[in-house]
Amino acid sequence: MVSGAGAGDESARGGGGGGASLLGAYELGRTVGEGNFGKVKQARHRGTGALFAIKILDRARVLSQRIGDQIRREIATLKLLRHPNVVRLHEVAASKTKIYMVLEFVNGGELFDRIAIKGKLSEQEGRRLFQQLIDGVSYCHEKGVYHRDLKPENVLVDRKGNIKISDFGLSALPQHLGNDGLLHTTCGSPNYIAPEVLQNRGYDGSLSDIWSCGVILYIMLVGYLPFDDRNIVVLYQKIFKGDTQIPKCLSPGAQDLLQRILDPNPMKRITMAEIKAHEWFQKDYVPVVPLDNDDEDSQLDVVLPVKEEINQSPGDKTTHQINAFQLIGMASSLDLSGFFEEEDVSQRKIRFTTTHIPKDLFDKIEHSASEMDFQVQRGHGKLKLTRNYTGTKNSKNPASFLVYTEVFELGPSLYVVELKKSHGDPALYRQLCERIGSDLGVLTMEEIFGTRPVADDLVNLDSRSATPLVAL
Repeated sequence: MVSGAGAGDESARGGGGGGASLLGAYELGRTVGEGNFGKVKQARHRGTGALFAIKILDRARVLSQRIGDQIRREIATLKLLRHPNVVRLHEVAASKTKIYMVLEFVNGGELFDRIAIKGKLSEQEGRRLFQQLIDGVSYCHEKGVYHRDLKPENVLVDRKGNIKISDFGLSALPQHLGNDGLLHTTCGSPNYIAPEVLQNRGYDGSLSDIWSCGVILYIMLVGYLPFDDRNIVVLYQKIFKGDTQIPKCLSPGAQDLLQRILDPNPMKRITMAEIKAHEWFQKDYVPVVPLDNDDEDSQLDVVLPVKEEINQSPGDKTTHQINAFQLIGMASSLDLSGFFEEEDVSQRKIRFTTTHIPKDLFDKIEHSASEMDFQVQRGHGKLKLTRNYTGTKNSKNPASFLVYTEVFELGPSLYVVELKKSHGDPALYRQLCERIGSDLGVLTMEEIFGTRPVADDLVNLDSRSATPLVAL
């Protein structure tokens, strides 16, 4: 356990004298991994006791090594994925010097270590792990995500023996496809890279991932790499030719599946659908159900659409208290939500600080919205604003409009108001924000839609009533 104030920029010291290193709602524990850009710490959620892994990245190193796009890509990708065989991203926040990714904690280590300790696996165990790997990878492909660096080091195994795919820093999304519908960036690990990726002519991300899955299956069943050589040129020649021996000791079904996956011609290579229909794969196969429809509350408010139903009485508590960790993540200059959607952040969310009490705020906002023909529902610290309208041609949902308003308590007489558009026309959303801002008299629209962070607003308010922004 990292102790107290010695954790420096990574933590805010909690009260109570326990000496634990705290990061918002999390109590930081031992370091479970380190890299060039930061470290990963085990953490416990103080409210639930659940374990998480918090990846703490040094912003200066990220910028100096020019891997900001890689970090954005990983966060954007994990935001899309909710599957039992993919590591889950629960929360993202940032300070001036650090980026924090709160991830599912997988306590069984890497698949690489499992193979290194056991040697080759039995066909039964290898098949079960391969089924989970294919379930997870095919789900990613259905979401338009191509991993591009699948290898045993990037596949975790929990204590129950279930696979969790991780490390999406080299992944590709639909916007990375060229005009020909193919990917063109050469990336991956030499022993696992598909031959067509090396040819620099464009490649299908699904088929290249399938090749890497085949290499992983080979290692699990045989105990060593199908393509290997100290000379990188010779290694690539072997990969181009598909030059490997599939041991005859494997069952005919396993041999056939490996041969069809490790076909150097991507046009002849077996597809995901064909893998799932293969006789060897089908044995004892139980498909995994994705978590896309899981209504579990997520901390990723800055990147996920609002799902809550407003159905509680107006008499419920009207505000939620937030801590420094959450506030820093909300500050516009540090807001990571721009990583995740093409629509500009100012077109879907604004926040401002105010000393108006919540009841007055909700009354004023409801009055402003009602005069613009919005229907208003009150709930647990929220307002739900809806309106049917005739949308623009470019509107994703031309028939309806939905905005949530929420008030967060920072301290005595100091609140943050958030207006978040779930769907609807950005122009109408801006009109609504301008009307509410004008009626409340809190900020000009240039200030609301500009880049000034919440921290700057705090400075301009009465310091006696403000809770100071704590740098993590």
